[in-house]
Amino acid sequence: MIVVKVGGSLYDWPGLGPALRVFVAALAPARVLLVPGGGDFADAVRKLHAVHGLSEEQSHAIALESLWPTARFICCQVEAYECLAPHPNIPSSGRVNVLDPHGFCYLDGQALPHTWEVTTDSIAARAAVVWKADRLILLKSIDVPPGTPWDEAAARGWVDPYFTRALAGFGGVVEAVNLRTWVSPGG
Repeated sequence: MIVVKVGGSLYDWPGLGPALRVFVAALAPARVLLVPGGGDFADAVRKLHAVHGLSEEQSHAIALESLWPTARFICCQVEAYECLAPHPNIPSSGRVNVLDPHGFCYLDGQALPHTWEVTTDSIAARAAVVWKADRLILLKSIDVPPGTPWDEAAARGWVDPYFTRALAGFGGVVEAVNLRTWVSPGG
């Protein structure tokens, strides 16, 4: 199993669909769980948080609920692969599935705090732990130099502040890929 977080920073890129399909195909025959980023949806909730003084817990709950449309969007980008029920004990039939982050976090209980320190980077890390994935790939719009410690990446804003803690218990490989500049193997 490979967990692939699709960064919300990629949503404004017209090349996302074709690049994502090629990227996922290059991971075959492994099963792939795509985790949608928040993008403008999460940014809208951040604005509501600032304007209306919502608590972090309230804002986090709204942000998680706003990820359902991003999950559906990612389903469309990979051409109607099925969306996955939010827990590894609930079977799925496809090789490529899209996580429902809200449902996953609900079923996962209190594993992740309900604060702005947690974004879909940490949700993807937690999903990689729960699904016992071999790899976690973060698709981004930036280059994270290979070998950069994840705590340094968090300090630079390349991943969220909780990311390294969410990785606790994960024994697989973690990497970041700038999908906008990625070149497929053999291509």
